[in-house]
Amino acid sequence: MPSFDIVSEVDKHQLTNAVDQVNRTITNRFDFKGVDAQVEMKEFALTLHAESDMQVNQMVDMLRAALIKCDIDPLAMDVGEEEQTGKLVKIGVTLKNGLDKDLSKKIVKIIKDEKLKVQAAIQGDSVRVTGKKRDDLQQVIAMLRGKELEQPLQFNNFRD
Repeated sequence: MPSFDIVSEVDKHQLTNAVDQVNRTITNRFDFKGVDAQVEMKEFALTLHAESDMQVNQMVDMLRAALIKCDIDPLAMDVGEEEQTGKLVKIGVTLKNGLDKDLSKKIVKIIKDEKLKVQAAIQGDSVRVTGKKRDDLQQVIAMLRGKELEQPLQFNNFRD
């Protein structure tokens, strides 16, 4: 029976490339000369720090552009609040990796509301969709791509 998985994953290697690209851009930009500004990465949590809030906000925009260049959807970014620590301004950015329960339930509900001949089941941080016909599964993929969800979705593990 044909099936596929709906997941939301961030490629860690591409994320590392995007962070390195932002750090190189910061060292080369004229308005950041002599400024202590940097992006630090720990797993899927990033910390952006600079000397002013304007510079930190510019770094968030640079990060968003670098993620797009590295084929990571910027919807995966969850930008935190600015916090002033001494002479530095910091912003925490986390990248959503995996589907949470609420979004998984929402996806299953969307699929069931379409009344297609497929079954959707939540499996950890992914949703497995099975059906008798491959065309039905492709309809589900096309329908979910058209929906505006708060997280980017990938469709993998397609089996006949």
